[in-house]
Amino acid sequence: MIEQFQQVLPHGITLSCRAAGQRGRPTLVFLHGFPEAAFVWDPLLEHFARPENGGYRCVAPNLRGYENSSQPSEVQAYRAKFQVQDIAALIQAEGGSIECLVAHDWGGAAGWLLANQMPQLTRRLAIINSPHPGTFLRELKSNPLQQAASAYMNFLIRPDAEALLREGDYRRLWAFFTHWGAAPWLTEAVKQQYREVWEASLTGGLNYYRASPLRPARPEDPGAAAITLPHEMLTVNLPTLVLWAMNDGALLPCLVDGLEQYVPNLTLEKVDGASHWIVHERPEFVAQRLATFLSR
Repeated sequence: MIEQFQQVLPHGITLSCRAAGQRGRPTLVFLHGFPEAAFVWDPLLEHFARPENGGYRCVAPNLRGYENSSQPSEVQAYRAKFQVQDIAALIQAEGGSIECLVAHDWGGAAGWLLANQMPQLTRRLAIINSPHPGTFLRELKSNPLQQAASAYMNFLIRPDAEALLREGDYRRLWAFFTHWGAAPWLTEAVKQQYREVWEASLTGGLNYYRASPLRPARPEDPGAAAITLPHEMLTVNLPTLVLWAMNDGALLPCLVDGLEQYVPNLTLEKVDGASHWIVHERPEFVAQRLATFLSR
């Protein structure tokens, strides 16, 4: 049974959350990406809340700017450091530390940074197709293939992106899911869940792209080419699982090359035949791999 609640954080942000399992149990926190929302984690929340699967307390917030969470108007309010602030405060509200932070896509931006800056808040980190900032910066600077694959980011920062994405019943957003292959999971019921999220909040999700310099360079914008990140901001010493769907057309397999330089306690599993939307495509597989990781 999924419960929904509003978590008011000490710094004035409210996160609308979905959860399963009893408070006080060991906790898992799940972070979504774009153009998704917390509901994508429902099968995993219910799975891990069951006593036979650990009986965890499972919480999935809608990130700031999404669904019924706070939607600051300033673009700079969507920088990754503020995401980290939100998730750290949510973890404190759930008891102060958790068993694992599970993150996909933009949720991973907060996941990687929190694990670097506040490792005491979680025992483990699990990342699903969310690039480590060190490898992402490297590839955006030097790899024409990743630069081309990330070109959509420069579309999403356009001032008219919201209007264009809403055209034709979100035609361009559905194409995010179907561009690299069939998406049989994208039923009419799931589409309606997405419509409700996008009707409530599309600007917030786009503002993550607008606030981040990690994007391909353009003549008028150096993007990632102007960024240097010190190594100490990139290291993660927590036990870390990275599940990487190899058919991700936006985040290429090169993004996991050399990851062990930043994450010494790394379990990397490359998943053939799955795309960026692996959480939708193969929830049972994701749950099984997470369970193995949690049992170590």
